[in-house]
Amino acid sequence: VQLQAFGGGLVQAGGSLRLSCAASGRTFRNYDMAWFRQAPGKEREFAAAIRKNGATTVYADSVKGRFTISRDNAKSTVYLQMNSLKPDDTAVYYCAAASRTIYSTLAVPSSYDYWGQGTLVTVSS
Repeated sequence: VQLQAFGGGLVQAGGSLRLSCAASGRTFRNYDMAWFRQAPGKEREFAAAIRKNGATTVYADSVKGRFTISRDNAKSTVYLQMNSLKPDDTAVYYCAAASRTIYSTLAVPSSYDYWGQGTLVTVSS
């Protein structure tokens, strides 16, 4: 499956952005989807994940209550709504797709088979 992420940009602290990730090439509803992020000089970290049917979501503690992951299987797209953004949220955000995962491994990068190219989010103070 090919993934293309977009929607990043520059926003002031306290603002909002919505990222989108469009999938093509395979049946989107067969994949668990996630967003990871990587800040300059840091390792890639998990942000949020959503199961195939959209009924189950998982969030990193650092974004819980501020970010919302959702998906539209008819449009083969996963979203990340980011509210109350902080300078620490500045990173390149990547979407990822996994064909076979279990709940306990949704936050593990190696669980994912396909990755998008990333979209940069910059939050100014």
